[in-house]
Amino acid sequence: MSQPLPKLGILAGGGTLPARIAAAVRGQGREVFVVAFDGHTDPATVEGLPHLWSRFGAAGSIIDRLKKEKVGELVFAGPVRRPSFTELLPDWYTTKFLAKVGTRALGDDGLLRSVARELEGEGFRVVGLHDLLGELLTPAGPVGRLRPDAEAERDIARAVEVARTLGALDVGQGAVVQQGIVIAVEAIEGTDAMLARCAGLARPGPGGVLVKVKKPQQDRRLDLPTMGVTTVENAARAGLRGIAVEAGGSLLVDRAAVAEAADRLGLFVVGITVASETRS
Repeated sequence: MSQPLPKLGILAGGGTLPARIAAAVRGQGREVFVVAFDGHTDPATVEGLPHLWSRFGAAGSIIDRLKKEKVGELVFAGPVRRPSFTELLPDWYTTKFLAKVGTRALGDDGLLRSVARELEGEGFRVVGLHDLLGELLTPAGPVGRLRPDAEAERDIARAVEVARTLGALDVGQGAVVQQGIVIAVEAIEGTDAMLARCAGLARPGPGGVLVKVKKPQQDRRLDLPTMGVTTVENAARAGLRGIAVEAGGSLLVDRAAVAEAADRLGLFVVGITVASETRS
């Protein structure tokens, strides 16, 4: 007889992903426990589910509760806005953790890797969204009816180069390029805010492209680039002609709805293969 799957703890950020994960694993007969964060998690996410509301800085009590709930595996799901130290209000456990990681906490990827190691040191197994819902991974090729033309392909290649360079510095995952010109790059503000400022920067002629790729050093379990219908709508509002995201290295939320939105708004959405860097 096979062993039952361990209870899954969902560290829930914003958006619909936490609820999607909860519904999927419960459909498999698996127990879940949600940690919801003040000011980040949609209250609808935890409706009908065992959960805890907390702030980021209360790591000690969060870990204690997860152990009390007999959670075996943990998944990070949904975007969060990184709090300042004054917003964090760290407890003693969090203060010790931040002192231990030091400069690794300066970038999102470095911080998330350190958090994952800490959680694994407490006895939890950290898994990725793609381990639970593999169909969320972006497929290669066009998602809707439209495809990039030769000029858009050149802009995509330029944006990939820019995004991967920034990603290697643990800055961001996205860039917008139009006619070879870098219009915007993503940092702490996130994709939506980056797109919001693109509208006033667009040049005459064919619109730009948004590219999102994972950071070269990124742990796939922790923070893959994510896009959904809102990304398509914001890209259209910014005057872009299309979106390219890393196939197999990003999450596509509700593929059918993304395809419909892209076709309706006249944008291409395409999954692209990004070559791995050779390291000596």
